[in-house]
Amino acid sequence: MNNPRTVIAFINGAHFIDHYAMLVFAAAVLVMGPALNIPYGDLLPYATPGFIVFGAGSLLTGWLGDHWSRRHMMAVFFLGIGAAEIAVAFTHTPMQLGIALFAVGLFASIYHPVGTAMLISHADKLGRTVGINGVWGNLGVASSAVVTGVICQYLGWRAAFVAPGLITIAYGVLFMANVRHEARPVQKSSDAAARVAKNAMWRVVLALVVTIVASSTTFNAITVALPKLFSERLEMFTTSPAIIGLIAAGVYVFGSLTQYTIGNLIDRHSLRAVFVPLAIAFPPLLYGAANLSGFPFLVVSIGIVAAMFGLVTVNDAMVGKYTSDEWRARAFAVRYFLGFTAAGASVGLVAWLHETGGFGIMLQAFGTFCLLIVLGAIIFPREHRVPSVQPAE
Repeated sequence: MNNPRTVIAFINGAHFIDHYAMLVFAAAVLVMGPALNIPYGDLLPYATPGFIVFGAGSLLTGWLGDHWSRRHMMAVFFLGIGAAEIAVAFTHTPMQLGIALFAVGLFASIYHPVGTAMLISHADKLGRTVGINGVWGNLGVASSAVVTGVICQYLGWRAAFVAPGLITIAYGVLFMANVRHEARPVQKSSDAAARVAKNAMWRVVLALVVTIVASSTTFNAITVALPKLFSERLEMFTTSPAIIGLIAAGVYVFGSLTQYTIGNLIDRHSLRAVFVPLAIAFPPLLYGAANLSGFPFLVVSIGIVAAMFGLVTVNDAMVGKYTSDEWRARAFAVRYFLGFTAAGASVGLVAWLHETGGFGIMLQAFGTFCLLIVLGAIIFPREHRVPSVQPAE
């Protein structure tokens, strides 16, 4: 039997890799555009198919995780995403780039339905485990911005894809050597019915769907746009891609700490008590950032990223609490299919809004869209805490 700590450690690392790999292009495109003589707004949409399959592919990968093997699917994830990242470095035309980025998104789609289900199956404290796992994913987001910026500046954009690709393949080999396929672990508890009345479950589903679509679309738009946002709004500080990446990384690190805090709060309080204030705070932050620049913009950006990451933890905790282990990978597949498929459209929307009216209009538009998250928090039902029922020996 696998050691739960070993499994969780590798899954946390996989979350780091997943988000790092998906955002290398978002940081590298600042250098790739001039190198390929293609404007930012024209080059960015080539990432759209990869982001769409990042969500759409989760339906198939989640099903395979439940019916075949979660461990084997994670091995495919490591080797596949590593090879796809290296393939991006060898592209020379926009069409080749789009195909290679599509492959990155396809293999990256394995992690969230399969890896998160595997994580929760080995978790002792749900909120804390999901929160820590979220921090690792967000450190991947942060590291992608700064490391890609540094590599692009000193070694070129192609090296920015080759290096993480080789490291990911090596990490996958370690995973296969230390984590074996095993029978599905027995679920520690299943208390959805005890926490929420059956006639209120429709409110849970509706709140989850509305929140996932709005928060995931906004999350993807902000993470894709942030390097360019900083280059425009913080130009009084620097024009260096490496320094811009470092600033973005710092914002992500501050924000990622929210997931650990939110995870611990979920273990101590009801989901609704955590969900409502987080949802209400999000839209005003986006509206406020629209007309800011310099240091005030940097401060509000930390708040935006913190709220985004906190909502991710809330969404994952909802699915983890209200699904059985037998169906969990498929439940996460639907959760990430909705989120990432909607988010895929945000890449083209960011490019269009930037060309049309700048990032001010973009932030206001997503601030309005995120009022749906407030609606989701309001309709989410109250939970009823009861003593956990221990499974029979």
